[in-house]
Amino acid sequence: MVQFIIIFREVLEASLVVGIIYLLIEKTNQNEHFSKLWYGVFASVLASIAVGYLVIQVDNALDKNESTQALFEAVFLYLTAFLIWYVIFWLSKNVSDKKVLEGQALNAMELSSWGIFFVVFFAILREGFETAIMLISSVKITETFSYLGSISGAVLAILIGYLIVAQGRKVDLKSIFKYTTLLLVFLSAGMIAYGTHEAEEYLVKSGQIEESEIYRVWNVLEPTEVSPDTDKKISHPLHDKGTIGIFLKGFFGYNSNPNIIEVILWVLSMMFGLNMWRRFYY
Repeated sequence: MVQFIIIFREVLEASLVVGIIYLLIEKTNQNEHFSKLWYGVFASVLASIAVGYLVIQVDNALDKNESTQALFEAVFLYLTAFLIWYVIFWLSKNVSDKKVLEGQALNAMELSSWGIFFVVFFAILREGFETAIMLISSVKITETFSYLGSISGAVLAILIGYLIVAQGRKVDLKSIFKYTTLLLVFLSAGMIAYGTHEAEEYLVKSGQIEESEIYRVWNVLEPTEVSPDTDKKISHPLHDKGTIGIFLKGFFGYNSNPNIIEVILWVLSMMFGLNMWRRFYY
């Protein structure tokens, strides 16, 4: 579900960008720019994949040093949370600004035959960069990736974008972004909470603090051993590695044994996100 929301929202924004510029080229009878439009789409997708690949490679390179990896993941998750806030509080106000996008495209076509390529490339690369970073962070938290959710989110977003731009159907775009934005508020708070958990891991593994010194708000539902002769353990469904707990962990930053700072930052993040969401959409 987490991947579905991320992919759906970002692909919808990218679809609107492509659709609006496509119609502009068609209406102004500048068909020679169609090839540049599709080149821009293709190049931006490849660049977005490259960004995700580089981040994964950096993360994998730190596997041998557990404390450094924990620090990297903490910083990465914090940055992702701030990126989500940027998506929520700026792009939500500007994504459907058709006149601005059309003006940029027209100026680009006048300046250079490749101008439309760069408008499309950087507009979609922004969406692709955000998608790659948010997806990688969501996988770090849930330790799972849903291909079905990702593909269905992309297909639905492209379909809705097509209906809005090409068919002129009345789709309440504001409501779509309103509720997906609310889900991103929860997701960003979860990123902050899990980033704080990783910061704790860094401090413990680097020997700066002892785990016994950490005050935990609660510590429940510890996994139980199947038998003394095996290392396998059974997790309670509400444990953060259990069937229900892992969903709550992905969306809300739920943890079976959070430290006090983790809980405080989660609450502050939720208050900040919900306040800004209410101000923008009501």
